[in-house]
Amino acid sequence: MEFFKSNTSIPFMRQRRYAGAFSILIMLASLCFLCVNGLNLGLDFTGGTKAEVSFKQSVNAAQVRQDFQDSDFPEAVIQAYDSHHLAIRIGVHKEMSQEKLKVRLLRLLPGATMQAINYIGPQVGKQLMTNGILAVVVALLATVVYIALRFEYRFALSAAIALLHDPILILGVFSAFHLEFNLIVLAAVMTVIGYSLNDTIVVYDRVRENFKKLRHDKPTVVMDKSINQTLSRTIMTSGLTCFVVISLLIFGGDYLFGFSLALLIGIVIGTYSSIYVAGSLAISFGLTRESLLSTVKKPDSY
Repeated sequence: MEFFKSNTSIPFMRQRRYAGAFSILIMLASLCFLCVNGLNLGLDFTGGTKAEVSFKQSVNAAQVRQDFQDSDFPEAVIQAYDSHHLAIRIGVHKEMSQEKLKVRLLRLLPGATMQAINYIGPQVGKQLMTNGILAVVVALLATVVYIALRFEYRFALSAAIALLHDPILILGVFSAFHLEFNLIVLAAVMTVIGYSLNDTIVVYDRVRENFKKLRHDKPTVVMDKSINQTLSRTIMTSGLTCFVVISLLIFGGDYLFGFSLALLIGIVIGTYSSIYVAGSLAISFGLTRESLLSTVKKPDSY
């Protein structure tokens, strides 16, 4: 099943300088937003209180969110398990004891019964942030080692830069619009890294195959042909995944909004980076047939 004809000949490498300038521009913008605004960290990282409440009658979660917005807890995150059970997360309020906080919450929730209330200290939040950053770093290092062993170090460097490119842009969007960054969004960022890597590996595999077949073509021509040959698969995979993620974005509610948005941005940018960033950088780093294929026959010397 092909989305495009198999003989497309889009000159991707001819446009690589424009794509490179575009990537540098949006990366610099993302880094500027991150330096100026930082990230709007969620309660998973800053600490706070999580309460679970139940109602005898069905409750409207949207109305509860509005009530909290108009109260002393505008930062509260309301998650509906079903029409009778809610989970409420609020930030750190050092001026209130846990008992006083419980009373204030029940005042905002008439008819509610407190099932559980747990305090998450800032130290735990810092540890989660540290572990999250460590997970991303370890994933990137493992990826570089894997690609270097399977392909060649130029591919490994190109893929690593492309993989850094994607999460930085996601973080830049979240920083620019002051969107909450929590553990669920971090999970989406990790998913995007894997998704983008998969697209990149598919292209790299085809490049290696074509270097064996197209012995006299330039590296840019081989890269163009490889990307065009995998283009149908890339568009179909990304398009179907985007369709599902957009459905989550529209119908998933507030709790899944950040997760869905991060995935949507990551899929679009990941598809772009696997074509332009990873491929273009490999060419810029001096990729040749001889550097990729270790079994190239050398001419006999006399």
